[in-house]
Amino acid sequence: MILPILAYGDPILKKEGVEIDKDYPNLKQLIADMFETMNNAHGVGLAAPQIGLGIRLFIIDTTPFTERGEEEDEDPLPVEEMKQLAGLKKVFINPIILEESGDTWPFNEGCLSIPGINEDVNRQRDLVIEYYDENFELKEETYTGKAARVIQHEYDHIEGILFIDRLNPLRKQFLKKRLNEISRGKTNAKYKMKFPKR
Repeated sequence: MILPILAYGDPILKKEGVEIDKDYPNLKQLIADMFETMNNAHGVGLAAPQIGLGIRLFIIDTTPFTERGEEEDEDPLPVEEMKQLAGLKKVFINPIILEESGDTWPFNEGCLSIPGINEDVNRQRDLVIEYYDENFELKEETYTGKAARVIQHEYDHIEGILFIDRLNPLRKQFLKKRLNEISRGKTNAKYKMKFPKR
């Protein structure tokens, strides 16, 4: 089932998520619905707070990166990074980023909750993350480059952080009018959204 994605301005997007256990109600169906919702919106990640649930759960599917290929003005990805991106479809439950390392690099990010706004965000290149998968098996994995970035972006969501919170204050001020318009429902998003009550 395709669920509405919360728009910028909804207070749930600014709250830290709570951990869940394997008995969380209808977890398998929720995960399936999240993938259907994300795919319908052509996203590469979706966090539970974006569909109104304040829990520590997010999903990713980086297939669109490998389907689109590299942009002409970008340097080709290293072979190992491309392998990691290809078909990276995962569920992260109660994740903890154990370590972030490597050079800080900018990349143009967007967000399904903030349609039509894309900005360069600086993040570290590498991370180590511990999480439970959809079968509640504990994992510890290392990611780099774009794969790490997608995870970092979604992890921010369960911490109550939006990518625009990582912009410098002047740039965020410049976007204020557009952000307010999104929160009022003025958007060209081609997917179902839910806007804050006024």
